[in-house]
Amino acid sequence: MPWVYILRCADDSYYVGLAQVDLDRRVGEHQSGAFPGYTSSRRPVVLVWATEYERFDQAIAFERRLKGWSRAKKDAFVRGDFEHLRAKSRRRGGSPISGDN
Repeated sequence: MPWVYILRCADDSYYVGLAQVDLDRRVGEHQSGAFPGYTSSRRPVVLVWATEYERFDQAIAFERRLKGWSRAKKDAFVRGDFEHLRAKSRRRGGSPISGDN
């Protein structure tokens, strides 16, 4: 089953990714720099959040949503600060964004 995960990189940035089957193996690939890309130059990385999905399409949809979030929203999400996350999810006019970001 697929996993969506968030890594905190050595430069304190976040990386949002999708592991198709084996989360531990995928995090290990990031940690070792096995593939060139965002995390290979920002090691070490730390897994700060992950969840498993039953369906691949659900995992992809949530990964894409997370990737679109601001740093502040990702910080609140990783901390489990859902009140702050809701506040960051409001549009300028003060209305919540339904189901997005």
